[in-house]
Amino acid sequence: MPPWDGRPLSALESSAMEENAVALGISLDRLMENAGRAVAEEVARHLPAPSAPVAIVAGTGNNGGDGFSAAYYLAQWGFAPEIWLARPSAEIRSRPARRCFERVERRARVHEEPPTAEALGAAPLIVDALLGTGQAGPLRPPYRTSVDAIVASAVPVLSIDLPTGVGTAGAVRPRWTVALTARKEGMDPESCGEIVVRDIGIPAEAWRRTGPGEFVFYRARSMAKDRGRDGRVVVVGGGPYAGAPGLAGLAALRTGAERATVISPRGAAEAVQAFGPDLVVRSIGTSAFAPEDTGPILAFLREARPRAVVLGMGVGRTAPTLAAMEALIRGIPPEIPTVVDADALGALGEPIARGRTVLATPNAGEFARVFQGRAGAPLSEALETARSIASGRGISLLVKGEPDLLAHEADAFQNFHHHIAQTVSGVGDIVAGVLGSLLAQGLSAPHAMRLASYWVGDAGIRAAGRKGMGLIASDVLDELPSSLVAGLDRIARLG
Repeated sequence: MPPWDGRPLSALESSAMEENAVALGISLDRLMENAGRAVAEEVARHLPAPSAPVAIVAGTGNNGGDGFSAAYYLAQWGFAPEIWLARPSAEIRSRPARRCFERVERRARVHEEPPTAEALGAAPLIVDALLGTGQAGPLRPPYRTSVDAIVASAVPVLSIDLPTGVGTAGAVRPRWTVALTARKEGMDPESCGEIVVRDIGIPAEAWRRTGPGEFVFYRARSMAKDRGRDGRVVVVGGGPYAGAPGLAGLAALRTGAERATVISPRGAAEAVQAFGPDLVVRSIGTSAFAPEDTGPILAFLREARPRAVVLGMGVGRTAPTLAAMEALIRGIPPEIPTVVDADALGALGEPIARGRTVLATPNAGEFARVFQGRAGAPLSEALETARSIASGRGISLLVKGEPDLLAHEADAFQNFHHHIAQTVSGVGDIVAGVLGSLLAQGLSAPHAMRLASYWVGDAGIRAAGRKGMGLIASDVLDELPSSLVAGLDRIARLG
């Protein structure tokens, strides 16, 4: 049985989960070994008897590695696997996939070229191990050639994790699909045939707790070609306090935002600008935000068209300011994701309209005061409370504490990766700025929450290594880029 029975996972979520499993001590070799055995067991169920041939059409990535591992077990059990490679074996880059290939290449006949329909037609079953969750966009040769041969052969097919070309014209239409660990998004009987979910040893903590795999979400977006304006963030904050919005704006820039504009009342705007020339600062209002300021702020947002708005830090909790925050939350164009932090949390009133992305970021005290979360509640109760609040209010929720609690619709996650020394004023503002940056760059709310929580925690651990218990928020800010470099490098090395 899988370690959970939740919703289907996206390809990115599957990759993040696998990276987190490795961080928990489960090697990629072990995962591929388990996957290959599970696939081989399902293949054997559909073959007439030992000594029966089976055609395995494989790519050079980890899906191909699962196929090589399955071929090894099938050969051990007396079947006759025959492997066709879409690309030459010299292009197998993944170390686990390479190991599985080298182990089976003397036990099975290997063709270092795409198959023909005639060659495949002699087998009673074909294993599709071409791309799995690693596929994106239209199929191109030699994968297109391999898929065309599979389809033309009219032989029953078993696909590993996802049928190759799923969702596109001319895709493999398997009779069976073995989903590894969990169902994947888009899987249905029409495109996948009979779906069997097999556990390959990934623990539930690899999904329910954040880990270094969260950087997968950033890597996918950073490789996009249309960044530009996608990285523009507006921070609405300040009044009684100026440091908070400045930290949020700088955090957005440090994590990939193309521009961070801070809107503050006149009394705070000059202090915010003193944080550095990298911030664009606009002054609206006098000493604190009031209802009459919402019109000019909303007009600016409609003109500037940012990709995310962060509001609330340092604004104060007077009645006029809370009224202004409530009007802003209601008036921000629905297509702009919004992070509501600090003092503005008290302005979250009626449930958010469906289709909007609003992410609230209370600390433990604000969670108790604004959302009536019970202080000191057991972790399971606190998680369920956060999930219930997020679902009932139509928001995503990141409760900063020990651990951080993350809730989005039916999902709830935890982040234990941080240092006690970073529990200082200003780090919460950094979290809000990072969230705004990630939302502006196109990450979904749950992916942004998972990455922001882990990333800021990792930066705090790095800062504590230099500053000890004397670190301040700006030390955490300075470590964000090095944390990103290390996170992306780790993912690249693991393949």
